[in-house]
Amino acid sequence: MPASLISIICPMTTAHIIDGNALAATVREQLAEHAAKLRQQGVSPCLAVILVGEDPASAVYVRNKVQACEKADIRSLKDVYAADVDPATVMRRIAELNADPSVHGILVQLPLPPQFDSDAVLEAIAPAKDVDGFHAENVGALMQGMPRFIPCTPYGVMKMLDAAGVPLKGAEAVIVGRSNIVGKPMAMLLLAAGCTVTVCHSQTRDLAFHTRRADILVAAVGRPRMITGEMIKPGATVIDVGINRLPAAEGGKLCGDVDFASASQVAGFITPVPGGVGPMTITMLLANTIEAAERSL
Repeated sequence: MPASLISIICPMTTAHIIDGNALAATVREQLAEHAAKLRQQGVSPCLAVILVGEDPASAVYVRNKVQACEKADIRSLKDVYAADVDPATVMRRIAELNADPSVHGILVQLPLPPQFDSDAVLEAIAPAKDVDGFHAENVGALMQGMPRFIPCTPYGVMKMLDAAGVPLKGAEAVIVGRSNIVGKPMAMLLLAAGCTVTVCHSQTRDLAFHTRRADILVAAVGRPRMITGEMIKPGATVIDVGINRLPAAEGGKLCGDVDFASASQVAGFITPVPGGVGPMTITMLLANTIEAAERSL
């Protein structure tokens, strides 16, 4: 792994920090080159993003995605609807984007307001434009080991493991969290890479028993600092997917699902929050959009 993508946070920290910002910048430069080549062939990669409501976090995510598109020379469209919009209006817009050959990727920002059937909305996106990888057809293809689009966060994690040179074949991988967005697809990717995979969740008995034997530990549960140093195998690679905001009484800062202070004393590699998995998630969304544009040729 290039030295610029690994840092040591302080003399008291033993773990190497996998710098998601630096890796994302490198990958985005490569994606911009791909986009330029596509434009020479008459194709301008385009991502359409739909935002419903005024959730502050969702608005930030969408703004970051649009800005990332601009920097990678990917054209972006953004449709913003009021929280009380009729779902039929959004479904009609998705149908229009499906039919537009100049649009290669469609993303509906989640969560949606309560009047929406989120599953129905995601299934309305054409599988060939489902750059989030959430459509049932794309999920099934991933399960069969023939993915069309890999969900962006697990895709980014795999890129980080590769960049850090983490051995995967035969490794014990433990995932804490079983969501359709991260946990389950992450398990499929690590399994395909040759890992022995354990998926833990809220019903798991003695969580620490499982995490302590993990060569690769992925935390994706949305619980601040849930994974502590004493739960980690010495030298393990720890990937923190969580992003949580602490209460104002604790400074209101962002933190992950891993207690970084204690975990970084034990792990071999670790991702920070912020600046770890987050930048790579958006980067892999761009990668999927470029892939969709290339397929359109």
